[in-house]
Amino acid sequence: MKTLGFVHTSATLVPLFQDLTKQHLTGVETFNIVDDSLIKDVIKKGKLMPNTAARVVNHIKAAEEAGADVILVTCSSIGRAIETAATLCTVPVIRVDQAMADEAVLIGKNIGVIATLPTTLEPTSDLVKRRAEKAGKAINITSKLCDGAFEALMSGDAVKHDEMVAKGLKELMETVDVIVLAQASMARVVDSLSADEKKVPILASPAIAMKKLAETYF
Repeated sequence: MKTLGFVHTSATLVPLFQDLTKQHLTGVETFNIVDDSLIKDVIKKGKLMPNTAARVVNHIKAAEEAGADVILVTCSSIGRAIETAATLCTVPVIRVDQAMADEAVLIGKNIGVIATLPTTLEPTSDLVKRRAEKAGKAINITSKLCDGAFEALMSGDAVKHDEMVAKGLKELMETVDVIVLAQASMARVVDSLSADEKKVPILASPAIAMKKLAETYF
């Protein structure tokens, strides 16, 4: 039986990926490594610092040592560290947002990237740009930050967070062919929009990543 190891920067993502594992994979064991100090440090410093990146690599190496046949890292803010770790491991190490970026590049030329944190906006936009270059496709990226939405969510005002994200999505839809959600936590806002409001495809990384994992490795 194969083992899938998850590395998370938030415990809230554990049940989400457990559900997705049940939906997309059968006969696969899983385990979780969670360290929310990583994302807290990225937010506090405003970017991924070398010492934090080193800890990300250590967690990913620990997942390999714990017996993972494939490792999925579920945070977009630490993407560059994930790519570094992938070069140091003998098992596949996957960014949660890579399959989503590839799908966006396939769908359209004008790609919108939306986030509630600047620390996820830049790495996700950078990934989409690099995946487009690899695919040999010219694209335009429009980045949108829902400023204050993350703080609202952290202070317990989920309604305000959802309203701000919904407003940002509607504005972005007017100018792009497809929208990429830089954070998995924004996906529930998409579910609250009506079919008429969804003028373009809106992509969230968790389900796309798990579907791709199932096709490629399990």
